[in-house]
Amino acid sequence: MESGLFTANNVWMMVCTALVFFMHLGFSFLEIGLTRQKNTINILFKNVFIICIGLLLYYIAGFNLMYPGDFNGYLGFAGFGLDPGENGMTAEYASGGYTYWTDFLFQGMFAATAATIVSGAVAERIKIGGFMIFTIIYVGLVYPIVGSWQWGGGFLATLGGENGGFHDFAGSTLVHSVGGWAALIAVYLLGPRIGKFDEEGKAQAIPGHNIPLAAAGVLILWLGWFGFNGGSVLSADPAGTSLVLVTTSLAAASGGISSVFLTYIFYKNLDLTMFLNGILGGLVGITAGADLMSPSESLIIGAIAGAIIVFAVALIDKLKLDDPVGAIAVHLVCGIWGTLAVGFFGAKAGADQILYQLIGVGVIGAFCCVSAFIILFAIKKVSGIRVSKEEEVEGLDLHEHGMDAYPDFRLNQH
Repeated sequence: MESGLFTANNVWMMVCTALVFFMHLGFSFLEIGLTRQKNTINILFKNVFIICIGLLLYYIAGFNLMYPGDFNGYLGFAGFGLDPGENGMTAEYASGGYTYWTDFLFQGMFAATAATIVSGAVAERIKIGGFMIFTIIYVGLVYPIVGSWQWGGGFLATLGGENGGFHDFAGSTLVHSVGGWAALIAVYLLGPRIGKFDEEGKAQAIPGHNIPLAAAGVLILWLGWFGFNGGSVLSADPAGTSLVLVTTSLAAASGGISSVFLTYIFYKNLDLTMFLNGILGGLVGITAGADLMSPSESLIIGAIAGAIIVFAVALIDKLKLDDPVGAIAVHLVCGIWGTLAVGFFGAKAGADQILYQLIGVGVIGAFCCVSAFIILFAIKKVSGIRVSKEEEVEGLDLHEHGMDAYPDFRLNQH
């Protein structure tokens, strides 16, 4: 391979790494905007912690758990730390798409996302210590093990032989649903926020304190998705990257329009928050098959994802599950849809592929639910996972951090 092409590939992958890193600001803004002012510091702390601990854990063991080399297809480990080896910095590594160090950093940005999804769902009532312990175990062990089953060459990648296999291009299941399943379990174990449901069990709106910030967060996430999906081409291949960016954007746009259109039909309301989650639903939905779909198919996948958001949010409320930011609807339900869509649309569509996709969703869902339940239940029994009523009412910023995100500065008058 020409050195110029190798360099161009690697630079593109580093740009995508930066874009995925930028998504963490988007997640933070979205979560802050859709929750109350008194919990802003807590949310920022969680999101910054996730990035820092995620990278450290991925360096220590996660990367080699996820990419163990030759292994039994279920669990493997290539050792602690990082070692680029003899060819890790040459075009012989990853077919010249990037270097070993770029590979680690790009994948490390993905690893932290799973816990970020959980952060939004459990906002405003989880103990910070319990959340930190959960993040360490879930990101350090569960996420890379699941990733190894597909991206690491494990049993899901080899279903059906050489021409078959579970397909998840950039993580509708391997990233988003992994976070979404954990979010579902965490929300169930935590219970709803005070005031979310009235005495008759009817859901009550708890408005976010900064909707402009939430909108900024979604637009940042959309931008970051160009790196999330575009980088998953694993090179700067012009045909592959350009198609993926087009299918990603069209699915996001159709998801937003579909969501707001259905919201107006059912609720006679042009709800901006539903519009924003519809965009995210479209993005999650296209992520599994962005490399396989035509632009027209991406429009359909995104539109269905946007419709799913409206119904999933209503269903979650009926089940008396309290998800302040809609993380379960966006990342779990649309993640499942996007994964199954690979069997219905695009280059791999067919009955066999639908079966492979169902197996992947089912196996990963079961593993993540059981793992998340064991981790969270153990933490609940040992130290508790929910703050006290007083702490919840007065705000986690004051009680968990001793800080105020919006202090009222007054000039001293002399």
